[in-house]
Amino acid sequence: MSRYQEAGVDVNAGYELVRRIKGAVASTTRPGSLGQIGSFGGLFDLGALGSMKHPILVSGTDGVGTKLLLAQQTGIHETIGIDCVAMCVNDILAQGAQPLYFMDYIAVGHNDPQRIAAVVKGVAQGCRQAHAALNGGETAEMPDMYSKEEYDLAGFAVGIAEKDELLTQTRPQAGDLLFALPSSGLHSNGFSLVRQIVFKEHQLDFNEKPEILGGKTLAAELLEPTRIYVKTLWPLIEQGLLNGISHITGGGLIENLPRMFGENLQAVLQRGSWDVLPIFKYLAKLGKLTDQDCLETFNMGIGMVLAVAPDKAAAVRAAFEQSNEKFYEIGTLGKRPADEGKIRFK
Repeated sequence: MSRYQEAGVDVNAGYELVRRIKGAVASTTRPGSLGQIGSFGGLFDLGALGSMKHPILVSGTDGVGTKLLLAQQTGIHETIGIDCVAMCVNDILAQGAQPLYFMDYIAVGHNDPQRIAAVVKGVAQGCRQAHAALNGGETAEMPDMYSKEEYDLAGFAVGIAEKDELLTQTRPQAGDLLFALPSSGLHSNGFSLVRQIVFKEHQLDFNEKPEILGGKTLAAELLEPTRIYVKTLWPLIEQGLLNGISHITGGGLIENLPRMFGENLQAVLQRGSWDVLPIFKYLAKLGKLTDQDCLETFNMGIGMVLAVAPDKAAAVRAAFEQSNEKFYEIGTLGKRPADEGKIRFK
C-alpha cells in the first residue's frame, strides 16, 4: 500500500471510476464536442454551431442542496445527477440560451467507484435530456473533509445565445400572458424544510406510502428528479415566441417570478389555475404550513413560467398541444401600481 493510500486516498479507485463512466460520458457527445475524458481541460468548438452575428455565452452553476442527503441515506444515487444538470441548464435556458456543455465536481470522503459511477450516469442522463455534452469533471477524494459515506455534487453549464435574442427583464411587457409548465415534483428546493417536517418532527420512514401520494414511497417522491425543459422550450425560443422565462427554484413563485420582468410590471396570478401536486398538499398539512410558507419555499407544481405576447399566444398553445405538453395559463402581466408588489393573486 502506498503512503497516499495510507492517508486515505486510493488513486486506483479513481482509475476504476474513469473506466466505469467512459461510456456514459461518450453518450452525451453533440456537435461541437472535442477532446476526451482524462484531458486537462474540456474543449468545445463554437465554430461547429454555425454563424452568429453576436454570440453571447451564458453560464450557470448550482448544486442540489440537502436533497443530496436523502440520496446518501437511501442509497439511491442514480438520479441525483439529473437534478444537478437540471438546476444549471434550466437557469441558462431562462435567459434564452441553448445549453452546450456541462461539467461536474464530486467531492467524496471515500471513492467508491460503483457509487460515484451511478451519480455520473445520472449526470450523463441529464446532459442527454438537455442536449448538452458532459465536457469533463473532477472527483476529489478528501477523507478529512467528508465521512466515507458522504459526497458533495455541484455543476457548471455553458450555453450560447444571439445577443439580440437574449431573454432579459426588458422583454416582457404589460399585457403579456403568463403560461406555466408543470414541475415533476419538489425538484431540488426546499429540502431543509422537507427534512425538518418529515424526518425530524414526524420521524417518518423513507418506505412510508402516504395515501395522497398514490402508492409511491416517500423516498421515490422526494427523490423524483428535477424536470429538464430544454427540449420543450428551445423550439419556442428559436421561433421568437417567448418574451421571458422564469425558472421556479429556491424561493418559489414569490422570489423567482419577479426576476423575469422589470420593476414597472406586476404579475397578476389566478388562484386555482394550475394543479398543485399532491406532495405539496401533503407537506402543507403535515407541517402546518401557510399558503405564504409554501409559495415562498416550493414550486407548488410549476417548474417554468413563460411571458408570451398576446399575438403569439395561439402559436404557443398550438406548439404545446402538438407535442402533448401539459400547460396552464395562470395570469397576465400589467402595469404595477405604486403601492403594490410585483405579484398579486386574485
